[in-house]
Amino acid sequence: MLKMKALTCEYHQNLLGTDLPIPRFTWQIQSDKRNTYQKAYRIQVTKINNNFKNPFWDSGKIESNQSLHVSYEGEAVSPRTRYFYRVKIWDNFNRESEWSTIQWWETGLLNKDNWVAKWITPNPNFFDPKSKPISMLRTTFQAQREIQSARIYTTAAGVYELYLNGKKVGEDLLAPGWTSYTHRHQYQTYDVTDMISDGKNGIGVMIADGWYKGELTWLSKREIYGSERAFLFQLHIQFTDGSEQVIISDNSWKSSTGPILLSEFYEGEMYDARLEKDHWTTSDFNDSEWIETEEFPLPFDQLVAQENWPTRVTEVLYPKEIIKTPSGETVIDMGQNMVGRVRMKLNLPAGRHIKLYHAEVLDKEGNFYTGNLRKANQRVEYISKGTAEESYAPYFSFQGFRYVKVEGLSEVDEQTLLSSFVGEVMHSDMNVTGEFTSSSELVNKLYKNIVWGQRGNFLDVPTDCPQRDERLGWTGDAQIFIRTAAFNYNVAPFFTKWLHDLKSDQTTNGTVPFVVPNALGDYISSMWGDKNYTSSAWGDAATICPWIIYQCYGDKRLLEEQYPSMKAWVDYIRAQGANEYLWNTGFHFGDWLALDSEENSYFGATPEHLVATAYYAHSTRILRDAARVLDKMDDEHRYNELLTGIINEFRKTFIAKNGRMITQTQTSNILPLIFNLVEGDTQKQIANDLNQLVVKNDFHLNTGFVGTPYLCIALSENGYHKTALRLLLQETYPSWLYSVKKGATTIWEHWDGIKEDGSFWSDDMNSYNHYAYGAIGEWLFRYIAGIDLGKGEIAYKKITIQPRISDYGLNSANASLESPYGNIRSSWQVDQNQVLVEVEIPVNTMADIILPGAQVMYISEGGGELNERPEIRVSSYDSENVTCTVGSGIYTFSYKKTNSLVTN
Repeated sequence: MLKMKALTCEYHQNLLGTDLPIPRFTWQIQSDKRNTYQKAYRIQVTKINNNFKNPFWDSGKIESNQSLHVSYEGEAVSPRTRYFYRVKIWDNFNRESEWSTIQWWETGLLNKDNWVAKWITPNPNFFDPKSKPISMLRTTFQAQREIQSARIYTTAAGVYELYLNGKKVGEDLLAPGWTSYTHRHQYQTYDVTDMISDGKNGIGVMIADGWYKGELTWLSKREIYGSERAFLFQLHIQFTDGSEQVIISDNSWKSSTGPILLSEFYEGEMYDARLEKDHWTTSDFNDSEWIETEEFPLPFDQLVAQENWPTRVTEVLYPKEIIKTPSGETVIDMGQNMVGRVRMKLNLPAGRHIKLYHAEVLDKEGNFYTGNLRKANQRVEYISKGTAEESYAPYFSFQGFRYVKVEGLSEVDEQTLLSSFVGEVMHSDMNVTGEFTSSSELVNKLYKNIVWGQRGNFLDVPTDCPQRDERLGWTGDAQIFIRTAAFNYNVAPFFTKWLHDLKSDQTTNGTVPFVVPNALGDYISSMWGDKNYTSSAWGDAATICPWIIYQCYGDKRLLEEQYPSMKAWVDYIRAQGANEYLWNTGFHFGDWLALDSEENSYFGATPEHLVATAYYAHSTRILRDAARVLDKMDDEHRYNELLTGIINEFRKTFIAKNGRMITQTQTSNILPLIFNLVEGDTQKQIANDLNQLVVKNDFHLNTGFVGTPYLCIALSENGYHKTALRLLLQETYPSWLYSVKKGATTIWEHWDGIKEDGSFWSDDMNSYNHYAYGAIGEWLFRYIAGIDLGKGEIAYKKITIQPRISDYGLNSANASLESPYGNIRSSWQVDQNQVLVEVEIPVNTMADIILPGAQVMYISEGGGELNERPEIRVSSYDSENVTCTVGSGIYTFSYKKTNSLVTN
């Protein structure tokens, strides 16, 4: 059995609407033989489904083991065209596969010249652009003859929902998403072939302010990108006779307002069902009282096809209980801190005014608590029209919450409330790729909290938090968490889109804003000036994020696209101050929110310039390595020399003659270990100091945003894995499991967001859904389960399976990762002295499996002796480990522990 599976084009099984002129293909392979790898492939592309007799492009048989990101090399693609493709491969057993199933991709408009539609906006003489009610636009058209296919290309200045003949077009929410609109404005493509009726049809769209002109940031800024809502629409209908009809947005469209009186991300939404205009998106609706629209002078140059996964409802949660608080409030408990919206279904008399308030936690008395929301009201109001069962959920707002306070339904019994409300979870609709479990239920709950934190904050951009008056794409949080994110979900398109915005918002001198898209620019500039509008560890997202995507997915094209941005960032740092090898000037967040900070300070005790210079070295190393990958030899040499200078200056400035860091904080010892700034005896000394600092703190951490992601990694890599395990399993404050014990269902912004006595950290900055400290997830996968990239390898072509099986704390762990090549799994358990390790390696890869505490003669695999398995090569062994090198397949190793497992 040799089969092709999981064909994708640019990460999508079927990609509808792309502006990429040269798409790339990826496939996975299924085999019934161990140690299978690809020897050759062949790709065919056609414009006619199931007809490959005269393909549009045929690669021919290519001798290569490449199965990721294989570029299309045929004739130039045309706009608005669907292309079908299939793949077959040959393997090392001289087998030829059957052709794969047929997949397709379809181009969008490709460039601005193919737009014939006009941007339109409600007539400002009748509709104040600053008014709160949501805009409703509509038109009708006549389908002229028998339809073969139909596509809509559309976007908005604002956020929109589109309807055709009374039905919503697509499942996307909050389209077109949030980008740096002045540079890049996404449009969406929809296949509406089956939605168009013979004869007359109706189109309607609702447009809200959204990120484009709505309120953003705690500064209550509005109209960051523009002052008026606008809409762009182009429908192409292909008829069976070969002719085409094009329907566009122009000033013949009409506009009005309706039941949505207000919709904002922070404020919430207000909906008066009595103002509904029934059937307003159908062809026979009477719009004689509606007002004609106006054309609006927005450009077309910045339009790009959808890049990110769209935002959708991905799960529905049902309430756990109804709570009557000591204050007499009626509160619905969803049982999970989630991001999205509440949908209600109720039979109500006309004019009933219902108010829903959203919060993450209850206070220590059990009352509804909203102090940490700051100015964000998170309020949804609904006024009923009194006709049959009414169903409603906010259209253009999302909330971060576990608890919902209900007002206006005091007479409704608890059972009816429980059955009338559901929570609709919203986020970018990424594919799940990772799972992790262990013998500790608390650790398992921690991992679930990490995943829920990612779901809540990966809503089109990587936000810091989803509930208060912020919800911004903080660069520091993103780079801290990206490796963990790539274990949990396929985040390549998500970060591709966001990094394109980072590059767009990067200033001409190379600085990277604190948040992307940049909603804070003029505020920060007024405080610190343009030249200092950045910070180490935050701006370093410019180098770290594209490099991690390259490492995890093998996406060389993204690396090449971002390379000028990466280079500009490092060159900006180099130009700061008098010493080109130190970054000791400007503003820095440092080890943000570290517990070793001074009273009432957000800044940790680790010197900010130590952090800045360490990250300077890290970004320079990444840039040097990227230059090597991209064959930029001059740059590689230049930045290697720069890196050498930075390391030498770091050692001279921040390390004492006795080989110890001049500042003894946990983070100051973590960074030189993680960023390879020390070696030999100095490395051993600093690792020992780090271990001692943790031990003397009774195995508690005191790190902030910079140190926490790397703390356990630094310990495990330098011989102190048991200390790292004790940190993980610590249940008292401050620790990862402290919040779990306190009932957290997501990751907190502060280690003591809820204190031992039940009181709260300051309302000023106390999110209960803040994913940064969830970066421990990377360590769970790489060091507990043991799934990692092979040294110097990308995309898991060569895998290292090295579970740190310990005599302390855990007796089993199981993790899987759907890598670009297929599923990787590592599972282990210890029962007294017996160790069982199960591993799955995908086709077209190989792996080093490192078995701790084993001796070669005592290892069995699949019930047989190891020396009876010629496909398994013992590549090395010593007194502590046995390393087996294998190809694809499922392997089950069993051995009696004769040596100590990891105990230090």
